[in-house]
Amino acid sequence: MSQTEVQIPRDYGTWKSMISNQCKETLSPEYLNARLKVLKNASDPYTQKMVSVYGADYVKVLISWFEKAKSDLI
Repeated sequence: MSQTEVQIPRDYGTWKSMISNQCKETLSPEYLNARLKVLKNASDPYTQKMVSVYGADYVKVLISWFEKAKSDLI
């Protein structure tokens, strides 16, 4: 895999590791809430792009992972 290729996470642990380590994002409540707000808005251009590239089912999975990460903070 080249540096420009992206592995699409297929499970929560891989996704969380990728977001935290490769993307260097802090899974704070603010970050998680902002991402959930966008992903749950079907008319948002970012969400529409995600659906067109990865499919609606994968976007639903992403939403569940963001929600799990949020619940893990509690």
